[in-house]
Amino acid sequence: MKKSLRLKKSTSVLGDAFEVLASLPDHSFDVCIADPPYNMSKKRGLSWAFSRHVTMQENWDRFSEEDYVQFSTAWMKEMIRLLKPNGNLLVFGSYHNIYTLGVILQQLDRIVLNSIIWTKPNAQPNITCRTLTESTEQIIWACNGTKDKATQWTFNYAQAKTLNEGKQMRNTWSFPVTSRSERVAGHPSQKPEALIERLVLLFSKRGDWILDPFAGVGTTGVAAQKHDRYSLLIENQPRYIEAQKSRLSKLGFLSQFSFIEAPKKAKAPALKAKKASRSSAKAPSKSVVSPAPEL
Repeated sequence: MKKSLRLKKSTSVLGDAFEVLASLPDHSFDVCIADPPYNMSKKRGLSWAFSRHVTMQENWDRFSEEDYVQFSTAWMKEMIRLLKPNGNLLVFGSYHNIYTLGVILQQLDRIVLNSIIWTKPNAQPNITCRTLTESTEQIIWACNGTKDKATQWTFNYAQAKTLNEGKQMRNTWSFPVTSRSERVAGHPSQKPEALIERLVLLFSKRGDWILDPFAGVGTTGVAAQKHDRYSLLIENQPRYIEAQKSRLSKLGFLSQFSFIEAPKKAKAPALKAKKASRSSAKAPSKSVVSPAPEL
């Protein structure tokens, strides 16, 4: 039986997501914010003569339909195990994957509380001119409990009203896409910091532990630290770990984080290692720094 999670402070782990998750004890986290692969990448991408923009063409974002269902089911089962009863699970997606993720959550008997629609007033134009301009993504808000047992999940209603000028907040949120000044290390799917901050403020409490299994350049860690929460970030591309350090250093938060590397372990059965995170690079094998006092 795994022991209680023992960490001194917020931590970023360089390693394979499934390997790191498998080493963590049950019911260790209050909230999970996950921005998984959308399975929307094209081998060559799609460019536009009047723009430098190229659509997603990352290796880590390409799966067969069968592999994507298997991958998504596996990581969501881990979130259910790692979240405390009634903990919040917030999952990003687009029309490419959100329906698949919703079905999997229903099959896992988790209750979906809301679907949040993120609208982008400055979305990239539709370069084919054959369909509507895609200007939204979705965030599934689910509770780690069954429909008959889920209760007392965290929702900071008063905070939501304050952020919405004293009115009940609706599930349609408008945030511009991540600006050039905020983008780090060329990450192709970096979410706006203000959007992640809202998730942190509404669905967690001060002192809570937030898990991000596909951490990228660490936006969840930045938002959590700004609002007195702790975070465990998992990322398997070293350059994104370095980007996390740079961001935290500029904000004066670097000393409040530990950075460790996970040792390689046996890979999860039938799962392709290169697709166990939002990045394709694998972490080098080194010993994990021994975590200290109990959470």
